[in-house]
Amino acid sequence: AKDKWQGWKNIFKGKKNPAEKEISEKNPEAAGILKFEDFKKADLRIGKILKAEKVENSEKLLKLQVDLGTEKRQIVAGIGKFYSPDDLIGGEIVVVVNLEPRSLMGLESRGMLLAASDKEAVLLKPSREVAPGSKVQ
Repeated sequence: AKDKWQGWKNIFKGKKNPAEKEISEKNPEAAGILKFEDFKKADLRIGKILKAEKVENSEKLLKLQVDLGTEKRQIVAGIGKFYSPDDLIGGEIVVVVNLEPRSLMGLESRGMLLAASDKEAVLLKPSREVAPGSKVQ
């Protein structure tokens, strides 16, 4: 267990875990390793859900209006089987804000909320209230 923690300490100090280095040098694509510079390109922010409604003719899509601090955006998310619109209003979520817009069922989605996937979608939320638009680091 001590060696395992040493690897994490190295990562936080900017050093590579020796096992990670071995995998990445052999075949970085197969290892699924994301370079830190690439990860930094993702702009993750806290959003506050202002409105939520079911998308007509869809069992799983919800249309959300999300406050990102400096702007409000529409996000279409496939969480309708797990969350009712009324339960989401006023809640805070983690949003990837710098994705290119996508069209889902004819609706533009300008971002992606983050959710864990087990047997159902579980929204990632801050542990306490923070201002909309706060950067996730």
